[in-house]
Amino acid sequence: MTGRRSLGVVVVALLLSGCTSFADTRRPETRAPAAPTSAAADENVCPAERAAPDPDRPEIAFDFRLDDDLHTVWGTETVVFTPDLPTDELVFRLVPNAPESAPAGSRLVVDAVTGDDVTGGRYEEAGGAAPGGRYVVELVDRLAAGESTEVRLEFTLDVGDGEFERFGADEGVTWWASGAPLLAWEPGVGWARDPFVGLTGETATSPAADTRIRVSAPEELTVLMTGDQAPPTTPRDGRRVWTSSEPAARDVSVAAGTFATEERTSGSGVRVTVGVLPGAELDATRLAEWTTGAIGELESLLGSFPYETLTVPLLPDHGGGIEYPSSILQATPSREVLVHEVAHMWFYGMVGNSQFRDPWLDEAFATYAEALPGLPSADVLDPVLARPGAVGGSMADFTGDGPYVRTVYGKGGAALLAARAVAGPEAFDAAVRCYVDANAWRIATPDDVGRALADLPSAVDVLVGAGALDEEDLPG
Repeated sequence: MTGRRSLGVVVVALLLSGCTSFADTRRPETRAPAAPTSAAADENVCPAERAAPDPDRPEIAFDFRLDDDLHTVWGTETVVFTPDLPTDELVFRLVPNAPESAPAGSRLVVDAVTGDDVTGGRYEEAGGAAPGGRYVVELVDRLAAGESTEVRLEFTLDVGDGEFERFGADEGVTWWASGAPLLAWEPGVGWARDPFVGLTGETATSPAADTRIRVSAPEELTVLMTGDQAPPTTPRDGRRVWTSSEPAARDVSVAAGTFATEERTSGSGVRVTVGVLPGAELDATRLAEWTTGAIGELESLLGSFPYETLTVPLLPDHGGGIEYPSSILQATPSREVLVHEVAHMWFYGMVGNSQFRDPWLDEAFATYAEALPGLPSADVLDPVLARPGAVGGSMADFTGDGPYVRTVYGKGGAALLAARAVAGPEAFDAAVRCYVDANAWRIATPDDVGRALADLPSAVDVLVGAGALDEEDLPG
């Protein structure tokens, strides 16, 4: 998806058939990068070490209480926000009110907002369902750049019936992701007020935040969520409390179910926890093996895994997968889909993007990373690259899921594979690692890709030809 969704087995099948399928927290590299070209060696393009999260990033604390009906979540969200541009408001995106989510019964309502600097709040229309797609917190005075404010929102989330979605409830399990007001700030740009679109992909932009999560759930359920989880509290009054923290998370996901869990540690020390429901087609041991294997494969290509932990709850088989920072809602027992979602930990989780303006920056890169082990040949890639449509289009440029998926996932992934082939794997891989390290925990743009590939003109030509980059994205 960004889509945080992998719509089927994306890679080779997609290419063949034309359908989709901190500084302190950074783990040491598992291998030394290949020798970069001269542009990649420039300290402005390829830093000596991976960039750290912004010390002035938002601080966000979520407190969720899942009702015994498994369809209602009450919550509070406390945000300490320090803008890098002046502002007199805070804008939050209400993802459950998007047009693809609300029909299933999901809805997010802000019940109250408080704070010393707060005068009130209002909904804004964004092309979704009532009460609105955005919630705007109005401030007494204009905040200067570098000046902080704290706000507290109380909200109610109605979780719809289980399907391939960020929110759902099924027998013995409930899950919600983007289930709280999402801070919609793009550093250096301002508030992202992009509209919802009727496609199965995201349109959100959010900064990496120092995040804490608390979940109160019925005691028979196990919670798997974003962040490094602490052991749950002893059951009391039929409930247990689960907590976690993640030093740099753009958003969070939670799954609470009758999971059987298994924990593994990857070769580089990432602690992986997976969970499967009774009667699941895939057992926890196999899922854990797949996940640690995917981490190792991708670390050899992209550098160290962005997080200390990764949780993977396997949901009922509604198809696909949905990635969130250090957590994957796996909705199909497919290793290919899982690899795609693990790749999103780098592309979206760590290297962020405007998912409305530049969806290819996470979906095409995740598809590319998924495809590399079975690298398609030129006779497979060339027909895909010849398809109409610009890879670099915004979500508003696609008329439906088919054109969006074929272009952003399929043609975008093919363009990156073809660019690697013409530039040479060693040089291209080094440039991509430089792009990743330079843009860690930021919201990247296509010009960052153009800058990283500046010394690989043959690769740039491929991406320009596919409409992923244009002349404005290239260094002068």
